[in-house]
Amino acid sequence: MRKNPIAVVLLAICPLLVAQQPQPTPQTPADAQQPATTAPPSPHTLLDGTPVKLRLSQTISSADTKVGQEIPFDVVEDVSVDGITVLPKGATAIATVTATEHKKSMGRAGKLDIAVSYARLKDQEKVALRATQENKGGGHIGAMTGAIVATSIIFFPAAPLFLFIHGKDITIPQGTEITAFVEGDMHLNMANFADASAAPAFAQASATPAAPVQASLVIDSTPAGADVEIDGAFVGNTPSTVTIAPGSHQVTVKKRGFADWTKTLNVTSGAIHLNAELEPAK
Repeated sequence: MRKNPIAVVLLAICPLLVAQQPQPTPQTPADAQQPATTAPPSPHTLLDGTPVKLRLSQTISSADTKVGQEIPFDVVEDVSVDGITVLPKGATAIATVTATEHKKSMGRAGKLDIAVSYARLKDQEKVALRATQENKGGGHIGAMTGAIVATSIIFFPAAPLFLFIHGKDITIPQGTEITAFVEGDMHLNMANFADASAAPAFAQASATPAAPVQASLVIDSTPAGADVEIDGAFVGNTPSTVTIAPGSHQVTVKKRGFADWTKTLNVTSGAIHLNAELEPAK
């Protein structure tokens, strides 16, 4: 049987081609893909994607809204960083109308597109907000869109969506609640959010009024041995040293057979020396 020369050549070449094919290198444990490590968040940072629950402050409708109109919301729950409230409950958040049309003839419904913009922090700075938890697309967008449609409100700043209600204007009632998310990490100066109730103990102590400074009153008389009264109260006999509080006081020195000696003092602090020279009674 005569052999085909081409087939012989191919049979001779094939082993060489197989030998020249690069062989896969066995993967050692060291070459295995290492799990990605996530760096810890920076301190004093309001993190991207932090949820912010909002409540619509007024009823809005496609019948009377205008493009560019700001729509107010209230923050429903406190948002904290490092255990300190930076976005308090009741703070203001703002969305903006980006497209609106009232209902038309032939049963065509109106439309209303609103983009969530920002919330006002406790220090009055603005924190940017968005409608979805993730900055880019993905499953969160679909889930968020479904939740928003269920509450009859649209929030999607990157690519506006539209909610159609057949033959009617879109009306979103006051009190409608949604969840927005922080747009990008925001580093905060935590000193701007310090609560007066959490002030250091030494600050509270410094706010306590200091005890009033006492004054020392030294009283002598001629002759000695006279009774001393301050503001009508007996305090001793001359010579005497009495401690009194700052203010206006009346000092009276009395001795039988002598006229009463009286003096009014406006005491501040330090030591005051009085010498009462008594005159015989008439």
